[in-house]
Amino acid sequence: MIITSHLDGDKPSRTGDNNGQLIMCIPGCGGTEKSQLIRAVTEYFRVTNRIQKMRKLAPARIAAAEIGGMTIHSFLGEQLIDEMSMYRPVYDAPLHTDFSPENKKKFNKLPSEKEIQQRVARSLILEMNGVVKLTQQMRTEDIRYLQLLERLRQGQCSYEDYELLLTGVVGQSSVSLREPPWNQAPMLVFRNQIRTQLNHRSAIHNAVQAGCNPMVCVAQDFCKGKPVEEPALLKKLLELSDSNTEHLPVPGMPVILTQNIAIELGLINGMNGIFRQRVYDLDAVSTDSLSKMFPVNTQYLHKPIYALVQISKSKIECNLEKLRSKLIPIPIMEQTFQVDISDILPKVNNKSKTNRKALLSIKRRALPLVPAYSITTHKSQGQTLTKVVIDLKLPKDTDDIAAVYVPLSREKRLDDLIILQHFDYKVLVIKPSKSQVAEMQRLDKI
Repeated sequence: MIITSHLDGDKPSRTGDNNGQLIMCIPGCGGTEKSQLIRAVTEYFRVTNRIQKMRKLAPARIAAAEIGGMTIHSFLGEQLIDEMSMYRPVYDAPLHTDFSPENKKKFNKLPSEKEIQQRVARSLILEMNGVVKLTQQMRTEDIRYLQLLERLRQGQCSYEDYELLLTGVVGQSSVSLREPPWNQAPMLVFRNQIRTQLNHRSAIHNAVQAGCNPMVCVAQDFCKGKPVEEPALLKKLLELSDSNTEHLPVPGMPVILTQNIAIELGLINGMNGIFRQRVYDLDAVSTDSLSKMFPVNTQYLHKPIYALVQISKSKIECNLEKLRSKLIPIPIMEQTFQVDISDILPKVNNKSKTNRKALLSIKRRALPLVPAYSITTHKSQGQTLTKVVIDLKLPKDTDDIAAVYVPLSREKRLDDLIILQHFDYKVLVIKPSKSQVAEMQRLDKI
């Protein structure tokens, strides 16, 4: 194996600008077990007592949890990056983009700081001196569907492929979100706002089905060391995207941890679990309505103590006292973020219009959980989903082939997915960009 031979010194040290380093890229389409390969390398580091030298990174918390690693934001600059196609290193510029000086001459201007940083990112990719392409499909079992996915990657899907996918659109007699297994399947969407709305509606629906009132966990927010008490600001903070607040926890609800709690125990940012119970003081609950986005019978929990979450992939080997297996107490955690409050500030009659934001720094104490009935499409990379509901109606500003390929390649069979709404045939014929094709050709030659 290339990596083990390099570590054990069985082959001569590499020469050149990389000072003997092995800098590898291991590309492969969805389902070729790239994450499994990382787990195998991890095991080799462990059995050879080198695990302390390894860092595993991914751009999103779910992908990081899949490989037992950390997000790039948590630890930037280490060796293994999973799901590289998701990684936009600087200002959302793809790693395969060509920023060579020749392409800038025709514009007759000096490169900006942004462009300089993009060139630096590109130069890192050009340092790769080893490529092993994974080609054996280990996920998709449906041969016809696999062939469809292969055509999709090249932007060459036929109209017959389109008609085949249309048979799975919700609303037909054979496809209903109200019936199992689809009423329990996660939904993949493109926008955080849509994800938040779907999570709210699912939580409220399940609370009604369980015969209990919805309960919102209200985060404890502080600004400049003082509790936030101004009503308009309180309302705005409560209605933020659930990336920043946990909102409606319902027993049995799928959740995702949003912070690292105990890395060595597998309680890391992005880990999936099932919410079972909240623990709180009874006098911390009120019924005063704080927002119209929640039903009138909603209860508001102002000071939760901790939550009990069932985490099957945790590395805790023994049962905690008085708790059943894999049931973990998740404590209140603290984080700081900025929020734009320009929309709640008094209007000022000023002829000079400006789009400048009014940012306020908020320190928040809250349960580090978000609902996972629905997740954004790009955060599903690296996962195999048994059943899933996907949306193929792309936002107007999206023309990336990965936006379509990622949700369609999470399943083993076509029968394992349904599609939320009708979509255009043109999303199946988005072709790879010239720079993407050129980069793959370059990697083939290494």
